[in-house]
Amino acid sequence: MTEPIPPITLPPAQNPQQEGEWLRDALARWLDQEFIPESVNQQIAHRASQIFVRQRMEGENDLGSLVVAIVFEMQTFDFRESFYSEFAVANAVSDLLLDSLGIDRCCGQ
Repeated sequence: MTEPIPPITLPPAQNPQQEGEWLRDALARWLDQEFIPESVNQQIAHRASQIFVRQRMEGENDLGSLVVAIVFEMQTFDFRESFYSEFAVANAVSDLLLDSLGIDRCCGQ
């Protein structure tokens, strides 16, 4: 029988604003590199980082819960001018956070 994947818990936020700035910049770079640079990418990154910061300030450290919050709250964002969706953004945030923690996200490891 397969074992469930254990939750990933981020360290408690020391400086949520600084984390948010890092995430905004990293996500904007990722969005620009994945397809083509567009001004809407900056708006997407800004909104995702706002959600992330608020969640962290409220004490959320569970990566899965952060991803769900981003998916849910980004549903109000108008993605018509973008190649992305709320799911792609939330998954990118997850990947960026895992990379920053040195956690290998390949192949379920």
